Formats: sequence, C-alpha cells, structure tokens
Amino acid sequence: MRAVVMHAPGDVRVEQREDPRILEQTDAIIRVSAACVCGSDLWPYRGVTRQDGPAPMGHEYVGVVEEVGSEVRDLRPGQFVVGSFFASDNTCEICRAGYQSRCVRAVPMGAIGTQAQRARVPLADGTLVATPGMPDADLIPSLLAASDVLGTGWFAAVAAEAGPGRTVAVVGDGAVGLLGVLAAGRLGAERIVVFSRHADRQKLAVEFGATDIITERGDEGVARLKDLTGGLGAHSVIEAVGTQESMMQAIRSTRPGGHVGYVGVTHEVELPGIELFFSAVHLHGGPAPVRRFLPELIRLIWDREIDPGKVFDLELPLEEAAEAYRAMDERRAVKVLLRP
Repeated sequence: MRAVVMHAPGDVRVEQREDPRILEQTDAIIRVSAACVCGSDLWPYRGVTRQDGPAPMGHEYVGVVEEVGSEVRDLRPGQFVVGSFFASDNTCEICRAGYQSRCVRAVPMGAIGTQAQRARVPLADGTLVATPGMPDADLIPSLLAASDVLGTGWFAAVAAEAGPGRTVAVVGDGAVGLLGVLAAGRLGAERIVVFSRHADRQKLAVEFGATDIITERGDEGVARLKDLTGGLGAHSVIEAVGTQESMMQAIRSTRPGGHVGYVGVTHEVELPGIELFFSAVHLHGGPAPVRRFLPELIRLIWDREIDPGKVFDLELPLEEAAEAYRAMDERRAVKVLLRP
C-alpha cells in the first residue's frame, strides 16, 4: 500500500509499505476513504517535537471495514466506520467514565499511521463506530472531521461548560477552534467570541455561530474581551493552540469561577502558580475522548444538522501529502483532506 512517512522535519514522503494485517483478534483492517493532516502533525514537521527516524503519519480516518479479527463482535466487512485518534476498549472503568483517550489499553493511532490506503485499528469494537449505511460522498469530509477536530472542539466546549446564557471565547482559529465555535453554538451559548486575524477563518467562524471577532492577541486581546463583557471576562474559554501565550490568554480571558477547556497539544507551557491561584478559574482538558461523542456527532452529520467538513479548504490526493503539509505549515489552508 501507499502511505505517508515523515523522515525528518520538513521531509514528508509517500512510500510503498507493507499492507496491514490482523495482529490481535480484536483488530480490524479498514480501507481508508479519507484522511487528513492535523495541526499537531506540524509540530514534528517544524522540528518542535523530536522524531527519531522515519515515522508513519496520520491519526484521523474514515473508511470501509475489510477484515476483522475473530474476537470482533460488533463490526463486519463492508461497513463504513469512523474512528478516533486513540484506540480504546470502551469498557474499562476510565472509558465508562467518558475518558476513552486515557483508556487503560489505549493505543495512539498516530503510532500506526492513517495517512495511508489501509490501516489496522486495534480494539476495533471499542474504537470504531459504524454509520447507518454507506454515506453520500459529500458527507465524508464531515465524518472525517468527527474523527478528531470536531470531537476535540466538542470536548473543549463541554470542558469549558459552554451552554445557555454563557459567553464563550475561543483562542485559536484553526480547525479545532472553529469547530469549538460550532460546538458551543449547538450547546446553546448566548455569545461566542473568536480571537482571529485571518479573514477567511473569521468568515467560517461566523458561519459556525461566532457573534464577535477580536483581532488582538495576548494582553491586548484580553483587554478587548473584557471590554465586551463588562470587565468580567468570558464564562467559558476554549484553548485550541497549546502555547504559553495562548494558555495564558485563555486563563486571563476567563472570569472568576469560569471554565477553560484546553485541547491544544501543549509545548513548554508553564502556569504561574500564584496567578492561577487568585484567578479562581477552572481548568479541564487534555486529549479529547472523541469516542464519547462519536455516536451523537455521526447522527448530527448523517441528519445534515451540522456541516463540520467546511473546515477542509483544500483536498489533495495522498500522493501529494508533502504539499498538504506545506500548505498547512504556510497557513495557505486551514485543514487539508487527503484521498488515498
């Protein structure tokens, strides 16, 4: 099969690799219908996180089941499925509490690689959710979004306790932040404020439900938000970047007693203890338990109540994966869909 491999920062190649096979009887093999490049894939691409040797890439995927192990009970070949970026058994105590990304048997799909023509999915019964039937082609981008960025944005909104009567602020105008806007709107937020300097992303944010745009960043952005909220700050803040600046902007944008839902993969973030102590702000986040939300997200997409696939503003064949990474790295695209 053909698959994307990163050899070093900036060095992405599409290579011939061995077809996946059943290793555990709880595995499934899927034919990937669509995959994509994640903002977190850019950390090793830029050399921010270390990578030792060639590595398979990708952790977002939808596709058709081709083969299942003998212990797989709920799936069968021919079904179209959506999976999350962590494989989970969905039965352990942590999973039952709704935190499948921290399952006691969790397997990161990024270590397997889904930017490929086929993929092995461990713990298939607990990881994959079948759609009601074979989706129309126009639904595939939105179903792919559910695999990570929609589920992550949704978790961020839930962690931030977005809801009726609340003002929600979103730090980060990438795909996760934009879909956090959509999630906050679906959860009933009264006002949604997005920090963004990019006209195309601002337009999509408004389409997803944003009511206000702030172009300033850092302390200037915080001051502008305070002006919009009577000096108090937002009830709920979604942090979808993962840098020191974005985390502090999120905390400082939150009113006392408010909630920050942080889902940006953090890099060298250090929280000042005394400021955090006196902020009286709740912090909750981490790797999103996408599997918790998949059944409902698939239903909303299938019934065409939401269209999160709009975050894909560039589509390329798998063979052009190197260009997909460049486009996202250079901010020429919000998110790139790859067709194997």
